[in-house]
Amino acid sequence: MPSEMAAMNPEIRRHRLLRSMRAWCVIGVSLTAVIALPAFAVAAPALTLPAGPNGQSYSLSIQLLLAMTALTLLPAALMTMTAFTRIVVVLGLLRQAMGTGNTPSNQILLGLSLFLTLFVMAPVEQKVYADALQPYIDGKLEFQPAVAAAAKPMRGFMLAQTRNDDLMTFTRISGNKRFETPDDIPFTVLAAAYMTSELTTAFQIGFMLFIPFVVIDLVVASVLMSMGMMMLSPMLISLPFKLMLFVLVDGWALVMGSLAASFAAPV
Repeated sequence: MPSEMAAMNPEIRRHRLLRSMRAWCVIGVSLTAVIALPAFAVAAPALTLPAGPNGQSYSLSIQLLLAMTALTLLPAALMTMTAFTRIVVVLGLLRQAMGTGNTPSNQILLGLSLFLTLFVMAPVEQKVYADALQPYIDGKLEFQPAVAAAAKPMRGFMLAQTRNDDLMTFTRISGNKRFETPDDIPFTVLAAAYMTSELTTAFQIGFMLFIPFVVIDLVVASVLMSMGMMMLSPMLISLPFKLMLFVLVDGWALVMGSLAASFAAPV
């Protein structure tokens, strides 16, 4: 009977629709918690404006518009606040080191980076689900506490990958003093330091990947020069040897496994 009454009551149906929609947004908002939090502070479950004694409620269309606007930040959050940046940069450098042109294609590299990112971020995603999403769906947490709980695992992951030197550099640039605890670090400082550290780590890994392929290029170029075949492109001869070396050492498994293992455990 209660379910039938709920189905007959438009207000209850509207409330359940909004709660379900916000529940699916919790994980997305957790990636952009500090950026999107001011906007969602206005669009909290009450969704009222302090314009009058009773306030003014947003319509359902305005609430959907606010939620969809926040979701547009997800691609940027995926690229800058997860393991995606390091993985896609390393794979791009690997393709250049092998000299295979557009093989694998950009779509394949992006797909590999996305699914490897999901694999690396799985423990963080499970913690976000257990600490924020599930309690919010069950009605045990309100929206803003759920966002704060979802942001905590993300901050821990980012802090674990961020170098202290980069963190101190952006802390000094921002004009802040040394922070007592990791929770005191503003998100803007943490995000900038995290991206810098990720790019540095990606280029270090890319440098190590370049070395064996550069050695093959040098050897092939020296042999062709000694044989007087200066008109023949060394890249044409060295490419099969690069591919053979990469396949013989099971290169894809080594690269993907090393990338996944290069991420420190969240603090």
